Amino acid sequence: MGVIMSGRLKIKEIAQLTGVSISTVSRVLAGKSNTSAEVKQRVLECAKFQGVLTEMSAGRLLFNNVTVFAPSRAFDFRTDIFYYKVVQGIRDAVLRHDVRINYCALEENDCDVPLFLKKISDPACEAAIIIGIDDPHVHEVAADVGKPCVLINCTDRNMRLDAVLPDHQQIGEFSANYLIEHGHRSILTLMCVRRITMERRLSGIKDAFANHNMDFDDGRHLVATSGFGTAEAREAIATFLAGHSREQYPTAILAGGDFMAVGAYEALQSLGLSVPGDISIMSMDGFNLAEIHDVPLTAVHVPRDELGEEALRLLQLRMTRPDAPFRTLLLSGKVAARSSVKRVGSKKIKAAVSTKNHGLYGN
Repeated sequence: MGVIMSGRLKIKEIAQLTGVSISTVSRVLAGKSNTSAEVKQRVLECAKFQGVLTEMSAGRLLFNNVTVFAPSRAFDFRTDIFYYKVVQGIRDAVLRHDVRINYCALEENDCDVPLFLKKISDPACEAAIIIGIDDPHVHEVAADVGKPCVLINCTDRNMRLDAVLPDHQQIGEFSANYLIEHGHRSILTLMCVRRITMERRLSGIKDAFANHNMDFDDGRHLVATSGFGTAEAREAIATFLAGHSREQYPTAILAGGDFMAVGAYEALQSLGLSVPGDISIMSMDGFNLAEIHDVPLTAVHVPRDELGEEALRLLQLRMTRPDAPFRTLLLSGKVAARSSVKRVGSKKIKAAVSTKNHGLYGN
């Protein structure tokens, strides 16, 4: 296998080295599925050895079957629109390729590991995408199996798997900075913190407070919920406000999602408070609602639709460079400045410590 290949793909030489037909080599390198797994593996191994795969266009995927593992709610638009849209993004990204997607529901923690092992070990599974599964046993099994695997919105603490996720820490920091720079010093965070990703977002919010020499006290600045629904958020804000005098009310509420922002708005409305006249509302989501009851919603768009396509790119990279260092790709958000946030005071407050924006300031 000492043939040196450069420039265009030399299909004839690969055919000679592997003992298969030129048309078969062509089909494999074009990402077509009508070839046996054994022959496909032989052709790809030869192409890798000759350095051909690194020269191939990223426009063709080298796998034809990918299994998506995610919490069951990710497959129901009504229960988790964020993950549902992530899955939809994966489907959309493979439309132009000869790729079949299989699905398997798993819990976020304490997963059915034998089921996962069975599905990922199936010869029909050439590559895997794991969405929002925090169970370290699943990550360990995925790494041990050795098939190309990418995590979405979760990370492998042992650094043996590629991952792509929103930069939650940066998004939280930017969102709080946005409110602070609009003059708000009394900010209430309304957030579900059941996962490490949301804890990172909360950490970013606390960093923004610290950068402006502001203390963050969980009792005064945080209302934690168990989910992202409107009803729970409405009740949580109503309960918080009932325990404080009008003088102690926040000037702004930073919500962990659009539907949570709706709940906050309805709680304020029930007390005769206006948005943004009395209290501003900002969301960290921004895809589901452009406005709340005719009030245009200021929000930081958390990357969502792009996650699937980026995961496929990482799978392709792992196929072409199996020995490359594992990587975690963090995607920045983008602000949609509307009218649910008002400026308090006449001057913009600048951050005491400059923060990394990386494209967060968008139009």
